[in-house]
Formats: sequence, C-alpha cells, structure tokens
Amino acid sequence: MRTLDLEVFLPYRLNRVATAVSEQLREVYGRKFGLTIPEWRVLATLAQFPRSTAKAAGRHARLHKTKVSRAVQALEERRWLARSENPDDRREEFLALTATGLQAYGAIVPDMTAFEARLLASLGPDGTRAVLHALDRLEDVLELGGGRPGPAPAGGPEQEP
Repeated sequence: MRTLDLEVFLPYRLNRVATAVSEQLREVYGRKFGLTIPEWRVLATLAQFPRSTAKAAGRHARLHKTKVSRAVQALEERRWLARSENPDDRREEFLALTATGLQAYGAIVPDMTAFEARLLASLGPDGTRAVLHALDRLEDVLELGGGRPGPAPAGGPEQEP
C-alpha cells in the first residue's frame, strides 16, 4: 500500500495552514466578543454582502447549513443580525447586520487587518504576490469563483455570481 507523504501533500498542507490561520484569528474575535468561527464567518460575509440569504452566506463562507443556522441564530440573539422576508418568496429570508452588528464588526476589523499585515510582511512583496496568485489559480481550478454570493436585488432573490 502506498502512503501519502503529508509534508508535501498539497490538500493536507492547505488544510493545516487554513486551520492555523482560523484558530489564530479566532483568538482575536473570540477574545473581544466570544464569537465562534462560523459566527465570525457569517458576520464578515454579511458585512461585505448585505441582504444575503443564509444559503448564500453559507456558500461564501464554505459552511454546512447547520453551522450557518446556529451562527445566524446566535447573531440574532445578540441583536447583531435581522431577518426580513422575501416578498417574492416567503420561504426565503434575507439577512442583514443591524447597526449593533456593524459596530461590532467594525471593532474587530482593525485587529484582523493587522493580523493579515503581519502575515503578508513575513512573506515579503514577492512571496505575497506568489501566494495570492496561487490562491487565485486554486480557486479557479476548484471553480470557487471567489465564492461571492452577490447582493440580493430589492424584493428579489439572491444573485448568483
């Protein structure tokens, strides 16, 4: 039987790096607000793409629907998120951050961008370009398209990218 050399197996290494980054970022928003990783991802997605559906936010954040549902419920309990019914399809709800949710998000962003700046500085300009180019290519190969859910038009369903 052939075994994988995990130190060079790309999917394993990507997962290790992504997990380490998520855990270190979790310390930032967890310390400040006690958020879980799914709660942060939904919060950040809704800050960038207001008036998305839970399905679109989950797709962008690459989260299972049960994790999205729990995150949405937790953010709603904090009054950081509000739901509104889609008048064209009552089975669908739009999600948007409240003023309190946007304020909390705004308080987290400086620490997140400082973390990113430290990572990028450690790579240097050439390393940063190489990593970003490689990530762009991997997203293309995996047909992620950046995972953008797109804003929902007024009174209409979410837009696909």
